[in-house]
Amino acid sequence: MSGQGSAGNVIAAICSFFICGLGQLVQGRILAAIMFFIFVSLSYGIASMTLGIFLIIAVPLHIWCIVDAALYKGN
Repeated sequence: MSGQGSAGNVIAAICSFFICGLGQLVQGRILAAIMFFIFVSLSYGIASMTLGIFLIIAVPLHIWCIVDAALYKGN
């Protein structure tokens, strides 16, 4: 990945939009990808069991995942 605002970061952000953590995985950040996937997936899972109340936490986490992929500055 080239840097912030590069085409690679845009692709990573789009990947994270569809599957949380996938953008970080595309960027080679395995630990971040696993953590985002676990926490966002658990949040959506809990939200589905609590009639959507937990969406207050799940949606901002997913947006953070997308923004993190888009604004990543590589080495």
